[in-house]
Amino acid sequence: MSSAMTEPTYLHTTRVAYDTVAENYAKLVPSAFEDDLYGRAMISTFAELTRALDSGPVADLGCGPGHVTAHLQSLGVTAFGIDLSPETVAVARRRHPELQFDEGSMTDLDLADGSLGGVIAWYSIVHTPPELLPVIFAEFHRVLASAGHLLIAFKAGDRLRHLENAYGHELSLDVYWVSPDRIAELLAQAGLMVDARLIREPNEQEKPRQGQQAYLLARKPVEQGARAADTIA
Repeated sequence: MSSAMTEPTYLHTTRVAYDTVAENYAKLVPSAFEDDLYGRAMISTFAELTRALDSGPVADLGCGPGHVTAHLQSLGVTAFGIDLSPETVAVARRRHPELQFDEGSMTDLDLADGSLGGVIAWYSIVHTPPELLPVIFAEFHRVLASAGHLLIAFKAGDRLRHLENAYGHELSLDVYWVSPDRIAELLAQAGLMVDARLIREPNEQEKPRQGQQAYLLARKPVEQGARAADTIA
């Protein structure tokens, strides 16, 4: 991992923010996830697709306290988590000692090319300036196996909100809302094809600050020669 001296500023501020709120975040976010019926429906579809493909584990990138990683595991998917925040990784390991969690950045994953059957980024791109998303999406493409699947959850819109207090702590953190069409365009530029999208309205707990929530399910196209090799096997 790059040091705070050389890494992009947004990575440093995101790490510091989540190190600060790790314990409180872990107490609040999993219950909100349980209330997100539409999001979990998309995860169920993603899990079914990756089980059928059977071409590698799923990486939960920006895994937080590990609730999505554990949910994937309960659906029969071999999953592990990666997060930028050491304190958050420590919380995930305590809460789910049977699962693997490591520190890392979506901008430079310590994973082999084509090693994953799936990637899930559950609201973990929301702190990345939109103009830098191509770097992350290129990494997603690199680590996915041929025909591997990607599921992204994010805030739909076109605005930036700066937080100075969240989860009971003072902090400094930017949150970006991005148009689903723009995300789909950037994924296509990275060589990833969007197969499905779901946009839902905010629930009662999310109003009025949150707005629409978006989920995009994409895949890496079958590479030349991969289908023939599968047939011979």
